[in-house]
Amino acid sequence: MDTYEKVFELAKRRGFLWNSFELYGGSRGFYDYGPLGSTLKRRIEQTWREIYVIQEGFMEIECPTIGIEDVFIASGHVGGFSDPLCECMNCKEAFRADHLVQNVMEAAGTLSAEELTRVIKENDIRCPECGGEFGDAYEFNLMFKTTIGPGTGRQGYLRPETAQGMFVDFQRLSRFYRDKLPFGAVQIGKSYRNEIAPRQGVIRLREFTQAECEIFVDPRNKKHPNFERFADRELVLYSQKAQEKGEPFRMTVREAVEAGVIAHEVLGYNIALTNEFLTKVGINPAKLRFRQHLKDEMAHYAIDCWDAEIETDRFGWVEIVGIADRTDYDLKAHARVSKTELYVYIEYDEPKMVTRFVVKPNMGKLGPLFKGKAKAVADALKQLSEEELSKDEIKVTVDGEELTVSSDAVDFAEETVKVSGENVIPHVIEPSYGIDRIFYGIMEHAYDEENVAQKVAESGLKGSEEAENESEAGKGEGEAEGEEEARLVMHFSSAVAPVQVAVLPLLTRKELADPAKDIIVKLREKTLLVNYDDSGTIGRRYRRNDEIGTPYCVTVDYDTLKDGTVTIRDRDSMRQIRAPIQGIENALYELIYRGKTFESAGKPFNF
Repeated sequence: MDTYEKVFELAKRRGFLWNSFELYGGSRGFYDYGPLGSTLKRRIEQTWREIYVIQEGFMEIECPTIGIEDVFIASGHVGGFSDPLCECMNCKEAFRADHLVQNVMEAAGTLSAEELTRVIKENDIRCPECGGEFGDAYEFNLMFKTTIGPGTGRQGYLRPETAQGMFVDFQRLSRFYRDKLPFGAVQIGKSYRNEIAPRQGVIRLREFTQAECEIFVDPRNKKHPNFERFADRELVLYSQKAQEKGEPFRMTVREAVEAGVIAHEVLGYNIALTNEFLTKVGINPAKLRFRQHLKDEMAHYAIDCWDAEIETDRFGWVEIVGIADRTDYDLKAHARVSKTELYVYIEYDEPKMVTRFVVKPNMGKLGPLFKGKAKAVADALKQLSEEELSKDEIKVTVDGEELTVSSDAVDFAEETVKVSGENVIPHVIEPSYGIDRIFYGIMEHAYDEENVAQKVAESGLKGSEEAENESEAGKGEGEAEGEEEARLVMHFSSAVAPVQVAVLPLLTRKELADPAKDIIVKLREKTLLVNYDDSGTIGRRYRRNDEIGTPYCVTVDYDTLKDGTVTIRDRDSMRQIRAPIQGIENALYELIYRGKTFESAGKPFNF
């Protein structure tokens, strides 16, 4: 059993993840988040909001998960959002064609469907399920289609990403931010992709959660005002050149920007900010790197693009975040399809005298000739060159129709004017986070199996009933005498742990249960996530909380009734301290959120 299987076994057993529609046999690409999983996921999202909304100041918006067709025509999803599909002619199972050939050739993802068909046939690649032959590969659009309204309705799609809503709302966002660049907006929500063959748990889903930020910047100035915050932060980079050698390297953000490894400061800052978030929520820094897109995989409109990748036991390196400079591609695309100019007017420090070519359509003549199309004709004329406008008959295309305009219906000339500013189409920096993939990465990186006897020795535990409970906890009835016990523990970061504190009365008696419940009230008033557990031995309760990643356990015992103190147990070291009930909520809050050391929170009890 590899780590992936162990994590999923734990996730299903303890209420992190369940197969969707399990009662009816399930369906690939869908998972339910159970009570603990849903809480862990929400805490990941909330930590993301704390960074991007509170610290960075990018306000959150919420857009529909269904979009009209025009939006996705503009974004390119209708025409080009597809994966190569290959079907077994025997069992009819579908597979990603590029995944079928990735073991026999490099850069399989760059091949066309025709090229993939040729490679499959030349290498006699057979169906992994039944050994049958494959038919020809073809492009399969990944968007879910729907109709809006009754009858045939209007064509719509479930959104394949959250980003387009922020581009469509650009004008409103620009006004909200008083047309001052840079500004940004964020969105966390569901996206949908009709994946061909999702077989990787929550790494590849048909319904998934994205957290995306669209930062609109002045293309003439891509310096970041807070660049020094991360300038000397060292990251593991896997640049285009490094991938040729197969060796990632460590470099500070400043060095990477100055050397041109990372395109500019804004992109470098956001790569470092991604690193800050991922390590805060519990991604192991030793299993995190930033890989630059190769030239043949870089989107044609992107200046630079990096993926945050994590190392996993079964799947190797997996992309969980993409950070890209998308230039002005998205705004220009939506401006073209919507026929609405999308720009920000930026004033100069001092007015300038500028000589420019000016086209002046004569609406008095265009109106009677072209009626309702007159404005569109005028706009088309403004896009023509002096040479095109000098002809006796001027040709323009409006809504796919070529129209002829007489030369006397338009004037043009060069003129020198004083201008106070200019219209600028911003470039877009986009950090795009896959929350479900991050969720799994945190689960796998937190998962650990420890030998209790060895851990007790390492932590210096000694001579108390509770220390003995550590070594006795978890022994099953059928466990062989003398067999070394393994402790299963999830080392969740306190920032995202679904249960932060467990309160445990030593015995299920009213005199111990009442003060335990009073403590719970205090902790919840401090907005801490608390679990009450009085079932089984204290050792087994420690183990249950270790399995779900609870950082601290508070035990109420008979000494509590004498001196008003309780035992606080640290999950990772298994060490314990005695601390007064008075102010315990503040002590635990500081342990969880303020970085207070465990030893300073009370009197050492078993070390």
